[in-house]
Amino acid sequence: MAISEFEIKRCEKLVGGYITENRPPVHIRNQLDIGYRINDQSIEIFEIRPQWNNPDKKIEEMQAKTTYVKKTKKWKVYWMRSDLKWHSYQPMPEVDFLEQFLALISDDKHHCFKG
Repeated sequence: MAISEFEIKRCEKLVGGYITENRPPVHIRNQLDIGYRINDQSIEIFEIRPQWNNPDKKIEEMQAKTTYVKKTKKWKVYWMRSDLKWHSYQPMPEVDFLEQFLALISDDKHHCFKG
């Protein structure tokens, strides 16, 4: 079951604010940008850049993912390893609030989300 419309709007506001604060300068956004998507219970944050061998094609490189679990009312935190699979973020596998997730990826103390 997907999160409610009200929750989606709240997520869009919070994550949209994070994206706005962390986007690169306008003059390089055609070479590097960040974006997000909400899919069911999950929010994914990713880099957008030209494909190395075909600059006309844009690719998404995943940075972070969080999934809301209604039963526990917690957000699970994931990062993408070099095997291109999502892994639980072991320093803090879940948080109580979306704001905590955004703070985790902003700080990135273990260099898991942004490399």
